[in-house]
Amino acid sequence: MNGDAPNPPRDGFVPVRGLHHFAYRCRDAEETRQFYEDILGLPLAHIIQDDHVPSTGEYCPYVHLFFEMGDGSFIAFFDLGDDVASEPSPNTPSWVNHLALTVGSVENLLQAKQRLEAAGVEVVGVTDHGFINSIYFFDPNGIRLELTVQLEPTQHDPAVLQQARSRLDAWTARKEGLRASGQIKANRQSIIRSHGHAAYR
Repeated sequence: MNGDAPNPPRDGFVPVRGLHHFAYRCRDAEETRQFYEDILGLPLAHIIQDDHVPSTGEYCPYVHLFFEMGDGSFIAFFDLGDDVASEPSPNTPSWVNHLALTVGSVENLLQAKQRLEAAGVEVVGVTDHGFINSIYFFDPNGIRLELTVQLEPTQHDPAVLQQARSRLDAWTARKEGLRASGQIKANRQSIIRSHGHAAYR
């Protein structure tokens, strides 16, 4: 039936080993490099420069920057040469979409806060979320970043996992109640499922 979730495969999906990179658009490559390399200490490890998009063939001169993190993953950026950063989502509060990066200790988190503030970056926090402590700030492109330290390891105990699922089920039921009372409005959107969609053109 159209709109239904696809049937899951009978066999498990190939193992996803971790994050390789997450990519954003940036306003200026050098401005972005200064922030991520000089302030956050993430080395500029790779650059791809081309005049045509490999996946579509369209003409669009760009540089693709990769800054490497301690675990070998990357945060990446595209400079399209037009001095335009990513537009914030008009239907989403600015605190929702963000990238959270891990540091090793609470002491590291406090050191990062001090270094960022010394560089003129406005920082929110330290915020205690129970299982993590975090600070929040924006990069030069308006991307919200979080530095976080996990206070205790994730528990893979089935009972703990079931508790998380039960809390999600409780939220789903509460959301339906909030909708029924008119406190929040349902506005279900179509999900992009195909590279033929206009969003990919």
